[in-house]
Amino acid sequence: MRGVNGRRYFGTDGVRGLAGEAPMTAAFALRLGAASAEHLRAHGVERPSVVVGRDTRASSAMLVAACAAGLASRGADVLDLGVVPTPAVAHLVTALGATAGVMISASHNPFEDNGIKLFDDRGYKLGDAEELAIEARLTELNGGDDVLGLPPRTHDAVGTVRRYAREEGHYLRHLLAHAPYLDGLRVGLDVAHGAAWQLAPRVFSQIGARLDVINAAPDGRNINVECGSTHPEAITRRVLSARLEAGVAFDGDADRALMVDARGRLVTGDHMLAICAVVRREPAVVATSMTNLGVERWLETHGIALERVQVGDRYVFERLQQNGLRLGGEQSGHVLFLDKATTGDGMLTALQVLAACRSSGVRLDAWLDQIPVYPQRLASVPVRAADRAAVAADEGVARALHQARESLGDDGRVDVRPSGTEPLVRAMVEAQDVETVERVLNDLCAAIRTAADGSGVNPSPGPAVAAEGSATETPPPADAADA
Repeated sequence: MRGVNGRRYFGTDGVRGLAGEAPMTAAFALRLGAASAEHLRAHGVERPSVVVGRDTRASSAMLVAACAAGLASRGADVLDLGVVPTPAVAHLVTALGATAGVMISASHNPFEDNGIKLFDDRGYKLGDAEELAIEARLTELNGGDDVLGLPPRTHDAVGTVRRYAREEGHYLRHLLAHAPYLDGLRVGLDVAHGAAWQLAPRVFSQIGARLDVINAAPDGRNINVECGSTHPEAITRRVLSARLEAGVAFDGDADRALMVDARGRLVTGDHMLAICAVVRREPAVVATSMTNLGVERWLETHGIALERVQVGDRYVFERLQQNGLRLGGEQSGHVLFLDKATTGDGMLTALQVLAACRSSGVRLDAWLDQIPVYPQRLASVPVRAADRAAVAADEGVARALHQARESLGDDGRVDVRPSGTEPLVRAMVEAQDVETVERVLNDLCAAIRTAADGSGVNPSPGPAVAAEGSATETPPPADAADA
């Protein structure tokens, strides 16, 4: 397995893979925990304290136990948070004064996958340099009882593992501090049988919402299945059938959310970013190559600049920090409010959008009436995992990209990129009319399939469509923020 930017295991959002198969095994989690503890000790933290959380998938408990054992074996004290959203781990690192945080989750992926995300002592995801340093320590492992080939740690040098008491409520209080009073607003929640299945209803009920909650019975295997932010049609149906005023759909680890208005229209990360930017009077926001051109031009009419970076919340975060900005996000619903949190948070995002609607006196559906969205199509072509980057950079694909951009000019955009989480190459096309979009997308997918076939892949006859339709009707690709 090869990650990104020279990393062997880490992608754009931690390590991810099929649970039980390298690298997502108990043995690897043990080694990664031990290597992480040694990394912290090498940087002057003799007794690291690490908070560890997980989502509801069947393999998460196994990986938590293994990672915690690795951490403790090298002298770290571990606080097991149990099932919590990813942003809760980031928040509790700072709230509890921990040295680092670990989240066991594969986010939007199916239950059979899993992943490991690492956070530093500020609640930020690790940068490339730190991930490379930890990977270097992983190469030292010899598989013996001493794990790292280092002198054993015994007696008081062995770390501890204890459980976090839910009633301590640090993260709950943090969310409530940034929440509006909803005064009986009829809200639907799709918690995706995931990490937010208990906490999200608790938060929204405490701020006065009349709740209708679906997909809140996790069994270890049903996380993200036909539900949540990757399948917003579930919350759309409930909003329309129950005549709710808004709906929120989380992904498996609740670091992102999509919404639905009272008319059943999808509220993407583009919409949420735009609404909050206008209400907060931001001078500029950071978005990605996937963000809709219509949204960008609407923000310009409000005097708000939109800066684009490549897909991935780490790149949004980096640009926000570089330019001293506070608000950025992705079409997938992964939105960063750096004045309120250190990482994307689906519950915080939904609460901030509803707060913006309350403070502006403009209903969510009325906001959507204002924001133009160009027709956009997104498709994914299967490739071998090892060939993703090569296929996306293929000479024939590059020619097709150039021709597409020449054809669209200033009236549209096109993007081709390898998926960060799956063996796919993704293509996106947007323009002012659907016919043009579909013509250009078909040409691009044909070029990608030809390149994939040349790399030894046996692609399907047509693109496996990850998300098809205008951005107001269907979800953006699930890996727009995670890899």
